[in-house]
Amino acid sequence: MKLSGSGIWSLLSVSLTIAVWVLVGSFVYFCADALRPSPDLHDIPADCDGIVALTGGENRIEAGLALLRQRPDRLLLISGVSPHTGLNHILAATKSTTLPPSLTRQISLGYRAATTIGNAWETAQWARQKHLHHLVLVTAGYHMRRSLLEFHDIAPQLHLTPYWVQPPAMSTPFHPHTMLLMFSQYGKLIGAFIRLMVLHQPDHAQEGFRPGPAPPGSPGPA
Repeated sequence: MKLSGSGIWSLLSVSLTIAVWVLVGSFVYFCADALRPSPDLHDIPADCDGIVALTGGENRIEAGLALLRQRPDRLLLISGVSPHTGLNHILAATKSTTLPPSLTRQISLGYRAATTIGNAWETAQWARQKHLHHLVLVTAGYHMRRSLLEFHDIAPQLHLTPYWVQPPAMSTPFHPHTMLLMFSQYGKLIGAFIRLMVLHQPDHAQEGFRPGPAPPGSPGPA
C-alpha cells in the first residue's frame, strides 16, 4: 500500500515525536539514576577481591580508600593517574590521613589510562596480573552506566559491583553547569550504547592509553 506525501510526513512526525519523548524520558531516568545516594559500604559483597577507583572527579579516590580500609585484604587500583603523580600527592590532594605501610602495599597506581576505555583496559590488565575476579568499580553516579558498558565490553570475565559517589556539583542538580555536565555525560552514554549495542563495534585497539611505560617506582603489591 502506497502512502501519500501527507501520510509519509504524518508518519515521520509521529516517529520523531516518539523518538523525542524516548530521549527525554531516558534522560530523566539517567539523571534520577545518577543522583542516587552512594551505597552503604557494608553492602559490598564479601567476595570482592579488588577495587578500582577511576580518577576524574571528586570523592572517587576517597571512596576507594574507604573501601580498602574496610577490607584491608583487598587490592586497590587508582586508574588514570596523571604522570609523575605519586601516592603521597594523591593522599594530600584528597586530604586523606596517612596510610599504614600495610595498606599502601595494597595500592597500585595506573598511569596509562586517559579515557574511560583506557580505564577498562588498564583495569583488565591489572586484574589479570593480580589474579582478581570480582571488583568494586568506583566512579561518579553520572559516569557509572557508561563505565559498566565499556568494562563489560573489554573485560567480560570480570564481575563488577558498582559503587557510585556524588561529587559536590550534584548537590545543585539544576545549576546550569551541572545540567551541562549531565547532558554531556548522557550524550557519551548514548554514543557508547550505539557503538556497542547497536553497531556492535567493540574496542580492541586499547584506545585511551597514554604512550610510554608507567613511571617507575609506583607503589603496588608484589
